[in-house]
Amino acid sequence: MDEAARIQDETVGGYLEQLAARVPAPGGGAAAALHAAQGAALLAMVARYSTGEKYAAHADAIERITAESDELRGTALSLAAADAAAFTAVTDAYALPRGDDAQKAARSAAIARALEGAAHPPGAVVAVARRLVALAEELLPIGNRNVVTDVAAAAEAARAAATTARVNVEINLAGIKDSATRAALAATVTDVDTLATRAAAVTDSVRASLA
Repeated sequence: MDEAARIQDETVGGYLEQLAARVPAPGGGAAAALHAAQGAALLAMVARYSTGEKYAAHADAIERITAESDELRGTALSLAAADAAAFTAVTDAYALPRGDDAQKAARSAAIARALEGAAHPPGAVVAVARRLVALAEELLPIGNRNVVTDVAAAAEAARAAATTARVNVEINLAGIKDSATRAALAATVTDVDTLATRAAAVTDSVRASLA
């Protein structure tokens, strides 16, 4: 079974067993992607509870949020699998032989390529989280108030996705030799603190409405 099928079709308990095991992947990068997937699922659920005559004035927005949330969930699941595969490639590169200068050079190049590859999935997870926070902000004032706490839960999941993905990008940067590539990857996480603040504001707004 390939990585995508394994990540997406594994039971929750089975996935957590793998996450807890002494194996290279899944790890924090896959966890970040699954935080995002859960956030997307929660937003889609709230949107689906926000249909009918009472919400007719926002029907177009609700339909769009539902569709995008579903799409982002699928993207996040794919990124979880991609991250696991990319990190496995890193461990494989470090295991290459280094008995002579030629092998050392080949190993060094393979590690650099693998680290670059490993930085891409978490960078993409931050992009997913960015959209999830925006959707949570949009859904909060128009969604079903009976499930408003799930908007906060989605925002917190997006925040966890972004902050977790950021460290998984940053840990790979030092090993990337090309400065332009390194700068481009670093740029994917520059707004994570802002995203976290926006997500926290969604939660604060929900909590204030419950007081």
